[in-house]
Amino acid sequence: MKIALMVCATVLLAGGAAAQEGGKPISRTTITLGTATPGGGFPLYGNAFAEAMNAADPSLSVEPRNTKGSNENIPLLEADKLDIATVAGEPAYEAFMGIGRPATKLKILTAMYSSPGMFVVRSDSPYRTIRDLIGQPVAFGAKGSGLPILSRYILDGIGLKQDEDFKSIYLDRAGDGPAMVQDGRAAALWGAGVGWPGFAAMAESPSGARFIAPSAEEIARIRGKHTFLKPLTIPANSYPKQTEAIASVGSWSFILVRESLPDDVAYRLAKTLHGIEGDFCRKLAQACETTAANTVAAAPNVELIHPGVLKYFREIGVAK
Repeated sequence: MKIALMVCATVLLAGGAAAQEGGKPISRTTITLGTATPGGGFPLYGNAFAEAMNAADPSLSVEPRNTKGSNENIPLLEADKLDIATVAGEPAYEAFMGIGRPATKLKILTAMYSSPGMFVVRSDSPYRTIRDLIGQPVAFGAKGSGLPILSRYILDGIGLKQDEDFKSIYLDRAGDGPAMVQDGRAAALWGAGVGWPGFAAMAESPSGARFIAPSAEEIARIRGKHTFLKPLTIPANSYPKQTEAIASVGSWSFILVRESLPDDVAYRLAKTLHGIEGDFCRKLAQACETTAANTVAAAPNVELIHPGVLKYFREIGVAK
């Protein structure tokens, strides 16, 4: 596996690199951060996270790595081949709960942002509801990413099967989806959240965009069957010409950490990150949801948060 070889070539938590401050060398702690395929939301967030963290603490060197996404990041973390990684809410939930696999011992560093799921079509498309898309080619996201898992749960909640009721397309690169909708190879693109690059590309394209989310009745059915999914909203004007808020369901994405990450390193990462919440928000819209309070609220169980992070949260009064 190419990415594994790349990661293995970097010594995790290496102290060999040094920076200069006031003429004195500073020992640097290298943190490898797994993200996803180019063109998606996780690399966008991961690159901004690394820039913000490295600027805030010169002794940190957070190094993003493109991977195949959540379903690859979890085993890479479990094998100690990454220090931290972005993971979508659904694969994180399945890993924590031991659904289809042994329960993971990975821990949460932070909640990233909420991910209300929805489809996007061309503005001149005849499709206006999820059921209108039955039988049509739909790009559900990159192979190995969390987006197709979110859509599978949501569709199941309204009695639809992703790979039977739709002509499902799974992308090699997340960034390929918008062009497929614009040129007609796909009727719709599935995505999630505020500032998602695929939605932005569609909304800014000459053809324009229209969003399709579950109806109020469908949201009730979905939540009745899959209670871990939460009602979430895309605020008005999150994308060009999107003048009304869009209600949907979804979950929170997380940065997870390997089980063996030392408590003092996790504490330091949390203290640095939440000390620059305002700066990070100004750098990236999605990051405005990356707060200590949201992490405590979004975690399925507070004990799933890394002990080093919890220590910091207790110090600042956001966790008991």
